[in-house]
Parts: sequence; structure tokens; C-alpha cells
Amino acid sequence: MPFARLATATTPTCHIGLGLAAVGRPGYINLGREEDLGENRSVDAMRSRTHELLDAAYAQGIRYLDVARSYGRSEEFLADWLNTRPDIDDVVIGSKWGYTYTAGWSADAETHEVKDHSLAAYERQRAETDALLGDRLDLYQIHSVTPDSQALTDKDLHAKLAEAAAQGLTIGFSTSGPAQADAVRAALAITVGGEPLFRTVQSTYNALETSAEPALAEAHDAGLTVIVKEGLANGRLAAPHAPEALKAVAEEAGLGCDAVALAWILRRPWAGVVLSGAATVPQLFSNLHAPAVDLDADQLTRLATLAEDPRAYWERRGQLPWH
Repeated sequence: MPFARLATATTPTCHIGLGLAAVGRPGYINLGREEDLGENRSVDAMRSRTHELLDAAYAQGIRYLDVARSYGRSEEFLADWLNTRPDIDDVVIGSKWGYTYTAGWSADAETHEVKDHSLAAYERQRAETDALLGDRLDLYQIHSVTPDSQALTDKDLHAKLAEAAAQGLTIGFSTSGPAQADAVRAALAITVGGEPLFRTVQSTYNALETSAEPALAEAHDAGLTVIVKEGLANGRLAAPHAPEALKAVAEEAGLGCDAVALAWILRRPWAGVVLSGAATVPQLFSNLHAPAVDLDADQLTRLATLAEDPRAYWERRGQLPWH
């Protein structure tokens, strides 16, 4: 598996990846986006910003890079970066299919992405991803699986995914919503030819939304690599929006709220890769202080009080505006 390359890495940042959801398109739901990006969100400006982030991330030891078909031009921007740096051959590239980007490079679009977990959608989007990333693609994930997703029951799709796995592509899935744990467990039960179909799972997990933790631990025990997304809860756990308890611990640590929030996740023994969704290089560097944060028992107890009911968390996330 390509993730074996990450497992053998020894840099402090080896368990942190870079996700391009926030910079592959002009609009996203992260708080503070207006200040982060400013007014110029042309394709060329966002491409340059993405390349700057990728350069900084690689220089700091990050080796997992995460994109998706629905993240605007994220695959294109990443492919451009890889093509101009042919000496870089040690990164692990993950993308996702199952949502189609529909915003037409507008932050004000009525609909930004449309979900479709059908076999036809997989075949169409796999061809689109291959045209950009080709054999640089290591991991292809079903995007945002929920317990009612047809991707959990479509045997023809499972067979096609198993075929891709037999050809060397790692197959995974991501989850969203208040029933993430149910989706993870349902996916773990899927086999093709007696073998588990999925080798990775990417789920939302942070100090506010902890409901998937038992299922993610089960996935880890079953041999899957667990990738954590939205560790900063779309900016709710970063300054200036962070809860007071987190701000207090960050002040004690002498580091940013974001670094403390990510450090809290890195302590989980089942967390293989924790994604930074930074939109600026200073944000990325602040995120990368996470491995240096040493949280004591009292601080961990205080941070544990931040957890919300998952239904309330996802309802609030669904109300975040696209900036």
C-alpha cells in the first residue's frame, strides 16, 4: 500500500496531510475565508496559492496530499504542480469521486456540488481523474458515504472498485453526517471475493464532533488507514472563533488554537493522517506546530467538554455560508 511509505516516515509532520478543499475553488464554508483569500479568486490566483501551499507543505515534510473531483480545480492544480516538479516522487495522492462540482467558479452559486454514488458516476469521474493525475493517483475514495448511500449496496460498483484495487489502486471511502459511525461499520462489512474492499477511511473528527471515534478505532484495528478531515471544524476551532476552553489551553501552550486542536487529534492511536485544510502558508505553519503540543491530563479534560451532540454539530455545519 502507498500508505506504507507514510508509516515509515520519521519527520514530525509525517502524520499530517494537506487537503486542498479550501483552495481548489473560490467558495467554501470555512470561517474567515474573506480575510484568508481576499477578493482576487481567479483561476490563476488560486492556482498560484495552491502551488505555494504545496511547496511549503512538501518542504516541511508533508507527504499526503488530498483532493477531490468536487473541489473545483484541485486535481488540476495538483497535477500542474506535480508536472513542474518531476523530482518529487515520494508523495501519496488521494482523490475522491461521488460529488460533481457545479458552481462554475462562483462563490455565490446556488448549488456548489451534486452527489451521485452510482457506477456511472464512478466511471465518468474516474476517467476525469485519470486524465489529470494518471498513475500518480494512489488512493481513490467514495466521497461522503452515509448509511443510506447506494455505494454501500451496489454490487456492480463493488466489483468495479475491486477491479481497480487488483490493478494497484487503493480504494477507500469518506464519511459525513451525524451517523458516520454507522457508515464506517457498514463499509467495513463489504467484501468482494472474500476480501475487504476498503483499505482507508476518511472521516470528520474534532473536539466538537467525536461520535465516529469508536468506529474509527475499529477500522484501524481492521487494518484500514484512518484519515481525519475537518480537524478544525471548518474554522470553528481556530482563532478567533475557537471556544474559550480551547483558547485557554492554547494560551497555556503558547501556540495557536489550531495547533492545539490538531494535537488533540494526533493523540488518537488510530489516527493515521490528520489533514490540514490551510488556505495560507502562515496557517499551514501554525497547523504544523501540532506535533510539538504536549497536553496534560487537566487540559485534555477541559477540551473533552467541547464535544457536541452530533446532530447539532452537523446541523450547524449545514448552515455555514459559502464564502
